[in-house]
Amino acid sequence: MLKRVFMAPDPGRARLRFATRAVLGIGAAVVVSGLAGHSLVGAVTGGLAALLALFTVTDATVRAQAVTTALLPLVGLPVLAAAAELHDHPVARDLTFLAVVGAGVYARRWGPRGHSLGVFAFMTFFVAQFLHATPGQLPELYAALLLSLLTAAVVRFGLWCYERHTPPAPVQPAPPGGSGLARVTTRQAIQATAGAGFALVVGQLVSGQRWYWAVGATWWIFVNTTSRGETLVRGFRRVLGTVIGIGLGLLVAVPLHGAVLPSAALLAVCVFGIFYTAAVSYTWMMLCVTVLAELLYGLLGVLDPALLALRLAETGVGALGAVLAVLLVLPVTTHAVTDAWIQRALRCVQAATAEAAARLAGDERADPASRVAELEQLLGRVRLSVAPLVHPLNPVPARKRRARRVLALLDDCAREIRGLVAVAADPVASHDARLAAACWRVEAAVEALTGGTGGEGGKDGTGVATPTAQPTASNPALTHLHGLERALAELAQPLRSPTGARLVGVGE
Repeated sequence: MLKRVFMAPDPGRARLRFATRAVLGIGAAVVVSGLAGHSLVGAVTGGLAALLALFTVTDATVRAQAVTTALLPLVGLPVLAAAAELHDHPVARDLTFLAVVGAGVYARRWGPRGHSLGVFAFMTFFVAQFLHATPGQLPELYAALLLSLLTAAVVRFGLWCYERHTPPAPVQPAPPGGSGLARVTTRQAIQATAGAGFALVVGQLVSGQRWYWAVGATWWIFVNTTSRGETLVRGFRRVLGTVIGIGLGLLVAVPLHGAVLPSAALLAVCVFGIFYTAAVSYTWMMLCVTVLAELLYGLLGVLDPALLALRLAETGVGALGAVLAVLLVLPVTTHAVTDAWIQRALRCVQAATAEAAARLAGDERADPASRVAELEQLLGRVRLSVAPLVHPLNPVPARKRRARRVLALLDDCAREIRGLVAVAADPVASHDARLAAACWRVEAAVEALTGGTGGEGGKDGTGVATPTAQPTASNPALTHLHGLERALAELAQPLRSPTGARLVGVGE
């Protein structure tokens, strides 16, 4: 697990820059809150608001990120007011919290901006419970939130806007579409609300003071997942990260007894860890989140081993709520979601091939590089969707082997596409008449794999076109195209049954 986190590829040191900037932005927000005379509660509110602004805003362009950041107070301030005003009205507070959960998940249908605003709304309500905010504290909390968001924005868009020097990221792939209850985000909103309702009720039976940890666990298990398999794996990893974090907290956070300077230093380490590990290990991210929460409780003077045990119990309740919801309430199957992501990835392979061929033919408007970036994001979603099938606890070895084979062949496709695009970017690369035929065979193979009619030419038993010519060393583009054809032909076996009927995704 250590190797996975610290040896994972970090192209352009993006994760390192992301984490370092977060420490600077959040640290600056807390310092500014302190200079403004805010209490510890205000500083904590401001620091968490800055963390959310830097972590959840993931729009494709800097301009869009700035707009989303500017919109955060529009959802955060009303939610904070509602949470504080309803502090002494438990029934109304609980119903409002569940409404925020449902609306926050449903907002994912509007892409990265909807996701960011939904997360910020939920976490604002959550923080109000964490700090036991009351109406009398609202002016200070408003000021701390606004000042911290402004400080974080200055760091992100002014002092260190490294995105300005890199090409815009492709739009983050949205969950598979549909309408009504067929839409994944609609189903997940209902599931999350049901799971949070269970967590809220049982969590209050466990503790009338810290019940919100259970609701928070349910919420974060649903974030960035689509199918029930993904949610189950994420729930397992959340509990595992929490257990390890609590063990580390007993060794580190509890002995500090809330000492300010060492706690502040460790908080900075935890913030760095959250941002650095988020993209590669949810377990490690949760470990860092758990230790961060323990350090905050230490600063507030309420940390002890009994509280850590309670946090573990509430996390278990929240995970159970999420599991019951995805299994019993409008379940979204792993195979259906996996099939949708695999088809989108294959279509992207097809489009990238066409763009590269057009570029080699002299069309300066063709932009295959953007397709490569899109393909990388889609393959990331495929890996997330297939994660339940390749998990060590999966009891069906055949499905695990087949899922791993699909991932390996899709990685082969991505490697050949990257090579092809690199050749197409060479201004002296020449167009070969054989490229058209090879690109046509790639298109036919993708059509066959995604339910199309395919094409004429050599086919194997599954109806997928196979390479009909040998690659030549004199034309690297052809070499990559033939490698792509082979990978697509081999994909037919794990993606189809022996009779040729669709085997949706990689099974469930």
